[in-house]
Amino acid sequence: MMEAARVKPAEAEGPLARFLARDRVAINVKTSSKKRMLEEMADRLSRHLPDMDQQTVFSVLNERERLGSTGIGHGIAIPHGRLNGISEPIAAVMTLGKPLDFDAIDDQPITLAIGLLVPAEATDQHLKILGDLAHAFSQDEFRKALFSATDADTLFDLLS
Repeated sequence: MMEAARVKPAEAEGPLARFLARDRVAINVKTSSKKRMLEEMADRLSRHLPDMDQQTVFSVLNERERLGSTGIGHGIAIPHGRLNGISEPIAAVMTLGKPLDFDAIDDQPITLAIGLLVPAEATDQHLKILGDLAHAFSQDEFRKALFSATDADTLFDLLS
């Protein structure tokens, strides 16, 4: 774990420290398409939202994806959206068992997906979280550490 601590972004805590729980982190998830990956992400997020069903969460993620790919490059996607009925942001993280075409800005497939939901009225907070993630993922050493994580605990520690 000492190695993980050294490659975290410059801030004292990881970019998802307040929004991510260990049980929402998964390694080597098998998905066959962008839609299936979004369904899996929606399932992981909705399990922790007692008043929200998986289909509602999927619809929010899918609608945002229709506006343009959330594939930010370097093998990473951040499917996200604003959701009525939640009071705090929530995140889930998955590494994929095999690279998935996601129409990313660099035309490369993704192997890491960060799902993020924020309260519908939290526009500024939403943009700040996305900006913090983009900054963290722009650091080569941090990305390398994320992609080399072989278990969910290590991945969680890096991001939280």
